[in-house]
Amino acid sequence: MADPRVLCLGEALVDRLGPPGGDPALDQPVDDRLGGAPANVACALARLGTPVAFVGRLGRDAIGDQFFRLFQQRGIESSGVQLDPERPSRIVLVRRTVGGERQFQGFAGDRGQGFADQALQAPTLSGSARWLLVGTIPLATPAAAAALRGAVDQARVRGMAIAVDVNWRPTFWDADADPSAGPPPSALAAIRPLLEQAALIKLAREEAIWFFGSAQAQVISGLLPQAPDVVVTDGAEPVTWWMEGASGSLAAFRPSDVVDTTGAGDAFTAGLLHCWDLPPAHRVRFAAGCGALVCSGAGGIDPQPSAPEVEAFIAGA
Repeated sequence: MADPRVLCLGEALVDRLGPPGGDPALDQPVDDRLGGAPANVACALARLGTPVAFVGRLGRDAIGDQFFRLFQQRGIESSGVQLDPERPSRIVLVRRTVGGERQFQGFAGDRGQGFADQALQAPTLSGSARWLLVGTIPLATPAAAAALRGAVDQARVRGMAIAVDVNWRPTFWDADADPSAGPPPSALAAIRPLLEQAALIKLAREEAIWFFGSAQAQVISGLLPQAPDVVVTDGAEPVTWWMEGASGSLAAFRPSDVVDTTGAGDAFTAGLLHCWDLPPAHRVRFAAGCGALVCSGAGGIDPQPSAPEVEAFIAGA
């Protein structure tokens, strides 16, 4: 196995997809899919051919076993995966519209002590990876927040660039929160220091407005002391970016058949990191192709494309 170029740190979990238009907590059939944004990105990078490692915490349960098999099949370095003997792996309830759009509405499987990902312990980063990819969900609980901050500190000492996919999910911070709610002041305060250390920030348009009061990538970059590269996605609307002192936009690709949009943003992030050495416009075009192709299947991992499949898709778009 080649030394990882990207370390993905954070949650690995199961997305329990409800029937289109139904409630995953009540209606049948449900469709359980392995997911979690950092795990999705790791799997997508491996599928594209980028050496990658995943660092996270899973329950010592069937879900944990499934992830280890998946990581082995994809060739993902998993020595940094912790197993929790008491807390289960997390199951997220995902409501889907008839058109394939999804909303996270709560969790299943808690036995009273929370979930394994919430108890992530500080990892020891090794190797010479180029990127540490993280989201904001670990910041929702004290133990995982401390582990994430420790990993970021290590990455900076080792010369790794920090990539942050904001991935705001209110139910991870408050299980009773409205799934469409923006971040409260306490979450903004917890997340801001992470954003101030990122070399790359990827966020959705609504997240950009919630966190920065603007959806303009150049404006967002200018509001942070380190002036990071910024990419703003907007579902089926154009992607905009500010990278290496240049701005641009790209109309989103539209797959012929949208089954499920879960994991599309994670595939986009993976595509961006996979071809980072290309000019910014080429990075974004490739990343957009990755995101579009994931929408053609259920879950965030199984439909992930290979690099030749992405190239063929965008060539014909």
